[in-house]
Amino acid sequence: MTLGFSGVCQQINVCNESLMVEKLPACGRTFEEMMKKVDSKKWCNLTEFIMYYDNFTQCTEREANNASCFWPNPLAEGFITGIHKQFFSNCTSEKVHWEDPPDEILITLILIPVLLTCTMITLVVWCSKRSDILV
Repeated sequence: MTLGFSGVCQQINVCNESLMVEKLPACGRTFEEMMKKVDSKKWCNLTEFIMYYDNFTQCTEREANNASCFWPNPLAEGFITGIHKQFFSNCTSEKVHWEDPPDEILITLILIPVLLTCTMITLVVWCSKRSDILV
């Protein structure tokens, strides 16, 4: 017990990492049982198992808090990463391969703004030389 700023005794809890490490696998086993209900081909579609994952996350947070540990913490993150590797290692996002447009389109996209800019400059210069229009 320590005396806080307000003069009230506060109890300081130290993180019991061994208790947390002992309890987290139960969350993983529950999640694994729930994931058996989902076709493994749908493991990359979060909408198929979002409730199971939410329960898993809440379980890890609850067990960390029960062990007087903050959440997330390096041990819990390591455990969660292990679960991700077990279930979601094949869920890499496909990278988009960007290609340049065909030359005809690219040249058109470049020339239109250049020609419009030249036209506007010419028009401004021509109008500024004709003082009779301005008056």
